[in-house]
Amino acid sequence: MTILYYSDPASLRHDNGPGHPEAPARIEAVERMLASDPPPGLARRDAPEATRAQLERAHPARYVTRILEAVPDDGYARLDADTTLSPGSGEAILKGAGGACAAVDAVLAGEARRAFVGMRPPGHHAERERAMGFCLFNNVAIAALQAREAHGVGKVAIVDFDVHHGNGTQDIFWDDPETLFCSTHQMPLYPGTGAKSETGTRNSIVNRPCPPGTDGPMWRRLVEAEILPRLEAFAPKLVLVSAGFDAHATDPLANMALLEEDFGWIAERLVGVAERHAEGRVVAVLEGGYNPPALASSVRAFLAGLSPRAD
Repeated sequence: MTILYYSDPASLRHDNGPGHPEAPARIEAVERMLASDPPPGLARRDAPEATRAQLERAHPARYVTRILEAVPDDGYARLDADTTLSPGSGEAILKGAGGACAAVDAVLAGEARRAFVGMRPPGHHAERERAMGFCLFNNVAIAALQAREAHGVGKVAIVDFDVHHGNGTQDIFWDDPETLFCSTHQMPLYPGTGAKSETGTRNSIVNRPCPPGTDGPMWRRLVEAEILPRLEAFAPKLVLVSAGFDAHATDPLANMALLEEDFGWIAERLVGVAERHAEGRVVAVLEGGYNPPALASSVRAFLAGLSPRAD
């Protein structure tokens, strides 16, 4: 089973400043893992830059222009207390979104059935017209709209297991019955959204907040009982994943207690949904994960889960 892995050195050149948790060390740890212990079947591809048309499906043109024009020639441009642009940020955010679109293109063309986009910064907090939470463009939303508008895919499911709620993805698809957004996340925690009562105007938003201390068995029971049945009933033609690994027990930014094997487990379950409804097609984009060694080992477990032995 081939798994396409999209990356680019540009992701190392996005700089949030000294001491920021969303740092190049995250990708460096993942790259060391891929060099020393790559999952079987991994095929590397370079992430291209997204086009304006691709970005503007999820974000208005004025917002795209504002973000790109804010990239400084030197130093930092701070958009809020957490979200920063540096001279290398423009290429990084364009290639993060472009890698997500290229992964969708390749999977829908039948070049592979699984793909992972290992780029930073993350994207799921970026709302239609607001950068926040380390995020500038919403890569997974851009990928979903690439599938819908460039390839005519009907139903797209987005599963987000980052420890922080994907408020940006929810904002973009709040009124969209053809995109099912399912999120598990810690609550209370930044950004403060993601209550179970937040269901969207078309009942296509599924939020399942988890209390601090939620461990793997508790989380798996929740996913089995309340996320997987909604995915099965929706019957998506493509499964997208906001793959955040900051629900790991050692992550410094939250208080859930998942382990590497839990991320492998969710990958296998999502492959199962995709096999039944979407010709096995799964595309994941990297979101959070701020303990670099735990991030690397969790990414490896997830990648291995995308290619289960029974596949």
